[in-house]
Amino acid sequence: MVKNLSILEKEISYKFKNKNLLKQSLTHKSYKKSHSNESLEFLGDRVLGLVIAEKLIMDNPDKNEGSLDKIFSSLVDRNACYEVANDIFLGDYILLGQTEKSSFGSKKKSILSDACEAILGAIYLDSGFTNVQKVILTLWQDKLLNIEEDIIDAKSMLQEWTLKNYKALPTYKVIRKDGPDHDPKFKINVEFMNFQKATGNASSIKEAEKDAAHAFIKKNKINSA
Repeated sequence: MVKNLSILEKEISYKFKNKNLLKQSLTHKSYKKSHSNESLEFLGDRVLGLVIAEKLIMDNPDKNEGSLDKIFSSLVDRNACYEVANDIFLGDYILLGQTEKSSFGSKKKSILSDACEAILGAIYLDSGFTNVQKVILTLWQDKLLNIEEDIIDAKSMLQEWTLKNYKALPTYKVIRKDGPDHDPKFKINVEFMNFQKATGNASSIKEAEKDAAHAFIKKNKINSA
């Protein structure tokens, strides 16, 4: 049985003026193809991307496009939306056809992530950009904080890991500097033993080293120090 939608509204800290938009955002095509959440999902995907992109640019003015793109992708992909959907127990509210219901569709990553984006599209249509922006920044708050911590702490994390496991430090090398003195762009490599080396880019050596360390950790699948 689908829960009372007012409970979901409390979970997302938003009360719909047009309840039909909320209902449509939760309607999977297997339940009602002619009034499914597909168009709202399409819209919500774009709205989410705009809000997250603006937030990243405002909070990270010194980071280059490549660094921002990596962070952006991890915040708006299917996994991120799926995790948010689980945080608000979205599976309890989705309307599914009998076949999807019997195959536990309310737990499927694709269905949950699509419904999450559809709700964002519905909020945008219900009351505009400012309100959906508030909802997104609230629901994504922990992810935004954790991503930033990952980038900031990447160099120290890598150093701790190499010291703990190998009693040695990684090596950072500036391999290129472009642009004028007042607006330089640095490209830095980080290397360690026989691990895959990685590259970072930023407007300062310090930030480029952090970016390189972050890339190294991801490329070599290092989980903890």
